[in-house]
Amino acid sequence: MKEIEVGLGERSYPILIKDGLLHEIGDDIKKRNIAKRYVVVSDAHVAGLLGEMFLNSLKAADVQAELITFPQGEVSKNLETVAKLASKLALIGVDRKDALIALGGGVTGDITGFLAAVYMRGIPFIQVPTTLLSQVDSSVGGKTGVDIPEGKNLVGSFYQPQCVYIDSNVLSSLPREELLNGLAEVIKYSIIYDASFFEYLEKNRTSILDLNLPVLEETIRICCTIKAKVVEADERESGLRRILNFGHTIGHAVEAASDFAIAHGMAVAMGMEAACKLAVGKSLFPSEDAGRTKELIRSYGLPVDIPKELDRDRIKAYLKTDKKAVAGRPFFVLPTTIGKVTVTDDVPESLIDQVIAR
Repeated sequence: MKEIEVGLGERSYPILIKDGLLHEIGDDIKKRNIAKRYVVVSDAHVAGLLGEMFLNSLKAADVQAELITFPQGEVSKNLETVAKLASKLALIGVDRKDALIALGGGVTGDITGFLAAVYMRGIPFIQVPTTLLSQVDSSVGGKTGVDIPEGKNLVGSFYQPQCVYIDSNVLSSLPREELLNGLAEVIKYSIIYDASFFEYLEKNRTSILDLNLPVLEETIRICCTIKAKVVEADERESGLRRILNFGHTIGHAVEAASDFAIAHGMAVAMGMEAACKLAVGKSLFPSEDAGRTKELIRSYGLPVDIPKELDRDRIKAYLKTDKKAVAGRPFFVLPTTIGKVTVTDDVPESLIDQVIAR
């Protein structure tokens, strides 16, 4: 088993990574004695695939648990869903000595974390991510939240989990698009932080796409290690942690402008390519590195071009309401070399228009 510590003083927690870990979580939770009982929160799709097995594994370890669900998809990531789930918790008598377990992808983790942060002003929660995207990114770091019509993740909180359990074996059942969603975030880490990891992704593309578990586990470990280091240095995104938004400023705007028809990872891939173009346009990033980055993104089957049919004015409107924008000026994470980035709001609107043009 691989173990990574997210060092945040009294709020530190482990990330555990192992093939088949889903069946062993009950025994580990029992030892940690986090709560007297647990409520597993999952979307209806994941609950149908893994819910019964996961509940049985918890009960076999003498862990008291029950399951509540919500409809699958980004469309459920809103305050209405949180309110409905909170009502379910109240009806079954959940109190401050109980805890939640997020079983699912990024939407489930974000909703459950936010629900845990606000229910009774805060109860413990555990992350059990079941998609590559949530395993390498959203389950670690304590960012929780939901969308509102004006933008993605505009309502939320920083609220750290008690533990993150990652079972690499569940990825074998993922639809291809879900795997690609996660790979966009994987590539992000290499560009913002680690040039040697970028080379690793270039060399191991076939093994990763073929779901070679040892290679995949190492990929997850590297991503989680980078995320842990960044979160330890800047938990609440006042400095270094902002680099994790590489590809997300334009990516989130694309995602929202498509009414979430474009999946998060696909939008981030487009956003990373757009950020590279902005960086080249500002003479921050060598065109050779930009070409190499574009090739890596495309080699993993990810899109680099924003669809022609998307309304560019709508994309720009979402850029101005991005949660990282100040006085309507969006901040961009721009690469300066492979493995290093800078954060700036000094990007001319004319250059943005040029980069996102049809």
